[in-house]
Amino acid sequence: MTDALHIDVPHTDGTLAVIALSGEFDIAAAPTVRARALELITNGHPHLVADLAGVTFCDSSGLGALVGIWRCAKDADGSLTLAAIPDRLSRLLSVTGMDTFLAAFPSADAALAARQGNRTTA
Repeated sequence: MTDALHIDVPHTDGTLAVIALSGEFDIAAAPTVRARALELITNGHPHLVADLAGVTFCDSSGLGALVGIWRCAKDADGSLTLAAIPDRLSRLLSVTGMDTFLAAFPSADAALAARQGNRTTA
């Protein structure tokens, strides 16, 4: 039995939104995650924090969705920041080189604090 992915948006503030994922981020879930993230970007939240603390599995479709979201955020002058990356997913990001262009923080709170710090100094 699969651990269906759940998507929550626990925080929005101006151009920033947190999208929290829990469950399996796979080929079945990737289009839904991408669509929800693009909806947030289109609705004025181009700076996304993806809270991955609850992700139990991520395949290449999930990685591809993250790249697609990152590109769409960049096109909207935004960003994608990853938070609370599970160990297995962290290794996949390192092996694929994605860790070189996606900012990462140990928690969503740390990512939000960093983002808000950037906002006050920008």
